[in-house]
Amino acid sequence: MSVALRNAQRAVPVRRAPLRRAVCALRAALGASRFDVGLVCAGNALMQRLNGAYRQCPEPTDVLSFPFHQVAAGELPRPRCRDEYNLGDIFLGVEYIHQQCRETGEDFDDILTVTAAHGLCHLLGYRHDTKPEWEQMYQKEAQILEELNRLTGSRLRPLTAGLF
Repeated sequence: MSVALRNAQRAVPVRRAPLRRAVCALRAALGASRFDVGLVCAGNALMQRLNGAYRQCPEPTDVLSFPFHQVAAGELPRPRCRDEYNLGDIFLGVEYIHQQCRETGEDFDDILTVTAAHGLCHLLGYRHDTKPEWEQMYQKEAQILEELNRLTGSRLRPLTAGLF
């Protein structure tokens, strides 16, 4: 199935082809290759509006995920028809991520990929509101990033290493 990627901002150049390839590999590592996913690269203004509307936190953020299905962590959706082979949409706050990378010196493309992995996990029911949930999500992120690292020679690690 497909990864539909839209760049809805102009503040930060985004290398779309490598990001799309990485998301396809991460989706495969999750066992969800049959499912479509939408990926939107957004600026701070859009992320702030979405974060305010859906999380009552009117500030820009790095990632927001909007699952098509409600599933328990680690479960794949069980579509009843072709139109339901959709994981949902991930909004990447690329302007926010770029600003963070400038402050920390981290590689923007790497962090964008890791943030997309985080968003994919959210689409499949993973959360990090409690320590046990965080541990489960961290493990899954590490697992799929390790698979991507094996394929690409990268050394990516989950974002949430120091959350709890």
